[in-house]
Amino acid sequence: MTQPERLLWALLRRNELGWHFRRQHPVGPYVLDFYCASMKLAVEVDGPVHQEQIDRDQRRTAWLRKEGIRVLRFSTEDVDARPAAVLAAIASAASGSTA
Repeated sequence: MTQPERLLWALLRRNELGWHFRRQHPVGPYVLDFYCASMKLAVEVDGPVHQEQIDRDQRRTAWLRKEGIRVLRFSTEDVDARPAAVLAAIASAASGSTA
């Protein structure tokens, strides 16, 4: 795990949002950075390499959406610089969950 992923995991595993997230969770042919099964919500932390694989990430997100999984993506910079805002965005997405 990268440092931004470790930071976000530390925030998510405290369970302050009230949902159980798993890290490095396999779904089909993919491994999700973080996943909450009850909400069918994936949270991905994208580093600089993702700038070079935009098409691949779009195909991955499309596949996950077909499986009924919502995907939130955050840059490593966002997680490092604004972890509270990232957590708030996850909480907002979770509150809009149909689960």
